[in-house]
Amino acid sequence: MNYSSRDAGSHDIPEDRKLYVVDSINDLHKLNFCPDGSQHLLPPEEKTAGVGTHARNRSPSLFFVGLIIVLIVSLVLVSFVLFLIIQTGNGMDDVSRRLAAEGKDIEELKKLNSMILKQLNQLDAERN
Repeated sequence: MNYSSRDAGSHDIPEDRKLYVVDSINDLHKLNFCPDGSQHLLPPEEKTAGVGTHARNRSPSLFFVGLIIVLIVSLVLVSFVLFLIIQTGNGMDDVSRRLAAEGKDIEELKKLNSMILKQLNQLDAERN
């Protein structure tokens, strides 16, 4: 096990009575569960030097990339909804034009029907 300079005089103390200097939870995990020869603990300067730099620089850039992706997806969805609204409006205009044209045709047929009935009634009246 790696001993610090504080533990140099504690070789005669039993294992369960020793105090360890632990820099992080990972080091504590290594001290408790790893075999004696397999520990490669970094000095505190090496551990903390690179951790904060990459995490701080990466977080805002990831945030902005995610924000841009969300904005692009939102723009695509809004464009699709507008396209559907326009297509539905055009379809409704076509249906209303057809109904208006059919309504005119029905009115003309009613007029023709009434004229035919008048002619038939006149012919019936002349025969009697």
